[in-house]
Amino acid sequence: MFQVVKTEGRARRGVFTCPHGTVQTPVFMNVGTQGAIKGAVSALDLKEIGCQVELSNTYHLHLRPGDGVVKEMGGLHKFMGWDGPMLTDSGGFQVFSLSGLRKITEEGVTFASHIDGRRIFMGPEESMRIQSNLGSDIAMAFDECIENPAPREYVQQSVERTYRWLERCVAEHQRLNRQPDCVNPGQMLFGINQGGTYPDIRQWHMDQIAQLPCDGFAIGGLAVGESTQTMYDIIDAVEPRMPGDKPRYLMGVGTPSNIIEAVARGVDFFDCVMPARNARHGKLYTWRGTINIKNEKYKLDPLPIDPECRCPACRSFSRAYLRHLVTAGEMLAMRLAVLHNLHFYNELMVRIRRALDEGTFEEFRKKYSGMLDRKIEDNQ
Repeated sequence: MFQVVKTEGRARRGVFTCPHGTVQTPVFMNVGTQGAIKGAVSALDLKEIGCQVELSNTYHLHLRPGDGVVKEMGGLHKFMGWDGPMLTDSGGFQVFSLSGLRKITEEGVTFASHIDGRRIFMGPEESMRIQSNLGSDIAMAFDECIENPAPREYVQQSVERTYRWLERCVAEHQRLNRQPDCVNPGQMLFGINQGGTYPDIRQWHMDQIAQLPCDGFAIGGLAVGESTQTMYDIIDAVEPRMPGDKPRYLMGVGTPSNIIEAVARGVDFFDCVMPARNARHGKLYTWRGTINIKNEKYKLDPLPIDPECRCPACRSFSRAYLRHLVTAGEMLAMRLAVLHNLHFYNELMVRIRRALDEGTFEEFRKKYSGMLDRKIEDNQ
């Protein structure tokens, strides 16, 4: 399922195999929350921009069109036309992001739908059943993503409950995979480490969940209010406790520099809405830093967004044209910008893997970590 083929320091070069294909790691998963990338990007586009793994949201697809509908349509792969590896999150992040609309008990979480206010209950068993209906290759365990900072006593109680929830997830996941009508009997389950910004709680929780039969482990609850250095410190505290023969996933992170630094700390899987979200607001990534395509100086600029890039936008269009589309409010602006940023992130991972293959990752890290997140004007 997962093999580490090379290391450089703590950084790992690996190969992950699942029912819908083989993934070269480290890898960035492209976020298609509701079965599509925001910005009018389809599954066909993902192939062209080098996506290896698509990620969708359990909570949102449960609300609409309904996971039962997706199962009737043959699972999410067939429904959205994506035949590659896929991960679904568990709904646990919505325990954090919809904090004003939910109530947590030992059994699970009661939500008020953000769409129409109707009450929805989701616990470990419900999350596993929804993800089984979706038929993803990797299902994430149901957990509570804790706000940072949070009182120590609450964090301790929360991670103890999240551990009990993981035990229930494992049992239900195994049961569902044995059912004759299971969409994807080879679906895997990743457990999630929580613990806020308390290194000792994080380590205790990782020690506990590592004993359970999960196919991989994630570090959750970061990039939700803490400083970047605190995030790195938590990874440093948790990573040595994570099984070395299983994938490690840093959830919801982050900037290009965050990814480079986390790879250096032993992380294999990443996802983040940032590249697509920033693209929709005109912030674009290049190999010299970021640009704001809305800037007046690009009005007559004939160059592509990044002369080093071979994405669909850079192959065919100028900065001047893209700026015109943005200022005119054309939907094509958003689509081209999102395609570019996602291509950049996928290419970032290609270059990280190449550096690891060649034993030059530390040189790559010194050159690009920090620079890629800064505005081009700041790098000059």
